[in-house]
Amino acid sequence: MKLPMDDEHAALFTVGQVADMLQVQQAFLRRIDTHQIVSPQRSAGGQRRYSRAEIGRIQQVVTMMGEGMTLPAIRRIFELQHELAELTRERDALAARLTALGQDPAARPGPRPAGE
Repeated sequence: MKLPMDDEHAALFTVGQVADMLQVQQAFLRRIDTHQIVSPQRSAGGQRRYSRAEIGRIQQVVTMMGEGMTLPAIRRIFELQHELAELTRERDALAARLTALGQDPAARPGPRPAGE
């Protein structure tokens, strides 16, 4: 039986709990929500609820800000990481499809990325 606490995307933690865990201000958490860097779910009463995955992302934000990055720059980095992950999944699906058709995906014609 899978419990909600086993799901890294289950929204279990309040703003206060996350602020205490990460030693950040609650206003900081609201600010990164406003900048759409994290998008916590809302409880029936409208309170933000964070998942473990979002908490991990917030930890990354804290580290990046400590290195001098701005919130808009951090948001863009996360957007690019998401796009890269989607393109990688798409490429892998196409390679699997070629393999299923009996074609070698590595023998494809055309330009190759640097390093191949």
